[in-house]
Amino acid sequence: MKKLRAAVIGAGYFSHFHYDAWSRIENVEIVACCDTDEGRGNSVSAQYNIPAVFTDAREMLDKCEVDFVDIVTRPDTHLAIVEQIAQRGIAMICQKPLAPTLDEAKAIVDIAMRARVRLMVHENFRFQPWYREIKKMLDAGTIGNRLHTISYRNRAGDGYGDDAYMARQPYFQTMKKFLIHEAGIHTIDTFRYLGGEIRRVWCVTRKLNPVIAGEDTAISIMEFEKNGLGLYDANRFNESTSEDQRYTFGEVMVEADRGTIRLYDDGRLTIQMLGKAERDHIYAHSTKGFAGDCVFTTQQHFVDGLIANSPFETDGPNYLRSLAVQEAMYRSAESGQWEAPILSKGVNRWE
Repeated sequence: MKKLRAAVIGAGYFSHFHYDAWSRIENVEIVACCDTDEGRGNSVSAQYNIPAVFTDAREMLDKCEVDFVDIVTRPDTHLAIVEQIAQRGIAMICQKPLAPTLDEAKAIVDIAMRARVRLMVHENFRFQPWYREIKKMLDAGTIGNRLHTISYRNRAGDGYGDDAYMARQPYFQTMKKFLIHEAGIHTIDTFRYLGGEIRRVWCVTRKLNPVIAGEDTAISIMEFEKNGLGLYDANRFNESTSEDQRYTFGEVMVEADRGTIRLYDDGRLTIQMLGKAERDHIYAHSTKGFAGDCVFTTQQHFVDGLIANSPFETDGPNYLRSLAVQEAMYRSAESGQWEAPILSKGVNRWE
């Protein structure tokens, strides 16, 4: 099979997980990379054997014939980049957050749909191996057929002190909407993946580190449309006891009418049926790449979808549903009331 030719825009911290994953996907060839910082572009070019380096995305797209583009830049750059790519009719995968605001995210999705180009959001947490396995167990009825609760607890421990976030992603300090917008969106998408669509949410937020602009702590209850509740408890200030806080990014408990599935912070999964002892559930998970090698799995899903012309799990409209829940959480934090996701003006669906 002929390899898909691709270009990557962005050469910052997280892009290295993307470049590494692309280098291990057999039917993809990265032919060009771009970053406004020429030194960073040259660095990834040398490390991943990429033949062409650019500092201007438009020039790269004009000069390089590619089948798709991977966008790994700051959210406030995405709209202009997506417009350029869509004008050329090229498929794309774009890092989250998709945009700084919901309206801008809607505009991005609209641009891609009007141009009839494939767009997938690089929402990778649902592709972590433990969540893929939990989904299989839920679909098989391993712990029953009626979901009670999905509970997620995270203590990232990277958000205390005056230098919080500066080493990896310094712009985190200035984001007015931070924890839920940047990290909580992962859990929203994962909850939707495991438990289905969310009817309404209640949320409270706090800012524990005074040097940052946005919230760094949140507790939220989410009510699923079918059965059960989701409990989100996240705090980037305090620490966990995990040896690697960035492997599973927290602990999860899934409870249903016949038992419980538990995810531990080292990737271990267990099953406890009602009236029985907890037992290990054996499955494969990797320490390669990022968080169980979920970047690789995400990008492989994108490539498979392009080749087969099959749907992306996290296409634009799907991701907007997660963003609608995110915005309901922020509204709830302001109002103190339960809030429902608003998907479009006056209508609870995308039209």
